[in-house]
Amino acid sequence: MPSAAHRLFLDVDRSILGRPWRDRLDLAGQGRAQAIAQLQGRSDILSRVLAGRGVEPDQVEGFLDPTIRVLMPDPDVLRGMDALTDRLARAIRAGETVAIFGDYDVDGACASALVGEFLQATGTPFIIHIPDRIFEGYGPNSEAIRALATQGASVLVTVDCGTTSFEPFAEAAKLGLDVLVIDHHQAPADLPPVTAIINPNRQDDLSGLGSLCATGVAYMAIVALNRRLRNEGFWTTARPAPDLLAALDIVALATVADVVPLWGLNRAFVVKGLAVMRARSRPGLRALMDVAGMDGPPRPYHLGFMLGPRINAGGRIGDAALGAKLLLLRDEAEAGRIATELDRLNRERQAIEVVAASEAEAEALAALGLEEEGAAVVTASDNWHPGIVGLVASRLKERFGRPAFAIHFNGPTGTGSGRSILGVDLGRIVRAAVEAEILIKGGGHAMAAGITLARTRLGDFRAFLEERLASSVAEARTGDALFIDAALTAGGARPDLVHEIEQAGPFGSGNPEPVFVFPAHRLVDVAQVGAGHLRITARSGDNRTIGGIAFRAAERPLGQALLKARGENVHLAGSLAIDRWGGVERVQLRLLDAAFPEQRRV
Repeated sequence: MPSAAHRLFLDVDRSILGRPWRDRLDLAGQGRAQAIAQLQGRSDILSRVLAGRGVEPDQVEGFLDPTIRVLMPDPDVLRGMDALTDRLARAIRAGETVAIFGDYDVDGACASALVGEFLQATGTPFIIHIPDRIFEGYGPNSEAIRALATQGASVLVTVDCGTTSFEPFAEAAKLGLDVLVIDHHQAPADLPPVTAIINPNRQDDLSGLGSLCATGVAYMAIVALNRRLRNEGFWTTARPAPDLLAALDIVALATVADVVPLWGLNRAFVVKGLAVMRARSRPGLRALMDVAGMDGPPRPYHLGFMLGPRINAGGRIGDAALGAKLLLLRDEAEAGRIATELDRLNRERQAIEVVAASEAEAEALAALGLEEEGAAVVTASDNWHPGIVGLVASRLKERFGRPAFAIHFNGPTGTGSGRSILGVDLGRIVRAAVEAEILIKGGGHAMAAGITLARTRLGDFRAFLEERLASSVAEARTGDALFIDAALTAGGARPDLVHEIEQAGPFGSGNPEPVFVFPAHRLVDVAQVGAGHLRITARSGDNRTIGGIAFRAAERPLGQALLKARGENVHLAGSLAIDRWGGVERVQLRLLDAAFPEQRRV
């Protein structure tokens, strides 16, 4: 939240995008940065980045090298863990068939593969079912449970879903299935009467692990189960325990793709998981990295914007089970085939998304008016593919800077997804709308939620959001400053500096990407490229240049202002990335905002 403690950076009180720029460091933070530089021998830039994320001088080593051994608590702190490991251990010893029911997104695919891989190591037969987004919807359903029981399952493990599935689990009980839930979504006080529900966000869980994604929770469960089996003498020389650290590649993928906060244990999962991924030992991920054209060692950007979307594409517009199947595969040829199919589906998804996002943005502009007033954006259509509404909601949230929903209607009911802004808990609001009987069902977490509602209640839902979100959205938007980590020049933005800064990563939710300002650099070239992106070249006073790109900005205020400012001096703000082309590393500025020097401001 901006305040007098965070001084204006370059005196910019209103950028091209209407935001004040503020120094991420207040006076105390500046003192921390100096202490880190002096006591730990770190560069001034890295010291500022670390201090801006609350790192104290004596915490630097642990922050730069987070370890799971230090940061992961005993898995038994999760409520219900004993019951879950007891039932699964009995199933493993008896050779029972275990059914795994996962969500159709990256987190669900990774959690399903993680549990399946461990059961595979124990020799336990298992079935993975990922529901079809269109025909089955989110979460367990009675028809699928009956089919799993027919295939011989006696234990049902749900991952990334199931916390509120009362009716389907009643059906499971009738069929004699013991139900074990591994989830992370917000939970009501009353929970289904099943064998175990492991969810750090259930109201009676005191573990403090609520920021984990479902795959992170599943990893905790696997660690606990592995320990139980070891203590019971299950593992032998002939049947050795699996290397659980080798599974951190898919834990890292899910953690980044599900946009959970990258602090504490989550940071350790991602740092160590990226190290595992560099070995390229999982055939499915290796094939997916190849079809995605990944350059250099895997980084969080690759997970969130290259691998994650391709795994998601199966659940959005194709076969929802492809992602989980790919992650489990050991056959190189089959892995290549599925990876190629997911890549094709992702391209198809992108084309569908562009059309729907354009329609949704036009609808939102008409609803908000020229002044863009309103606490939330709610758009709906009978024509959008239900698999891309979450992506449309994300686009709307980015464009309008407020919580956004995109809903697909099919007859009298619709299903939709919402995305929120920092400081506005969307999962809590959706649960309140369900309790108020405005929504048929809904759930999620702070930054994302899914809903089902009757067409006749669309207006009521809009009104409910305006009433409940007005104050929190206004407060969040008032604090919408761009926080700057440091100033650089084109000549100072070298690849070795970017590599040094990356030590403070992985960056993402909860550990924001550092933002740097390039003061008064002349725009020597500005051109539109690709699907509405803007490519720039900027020159500093000492005649050094840096290239940059502003994604999806060409037709928006930032892009329009930059096109008009060609040849002028402009303050540029953005994050730094390495562009590897032709085997050469170059620094690229990913532009977030810009401002004119004081004498040019109106």
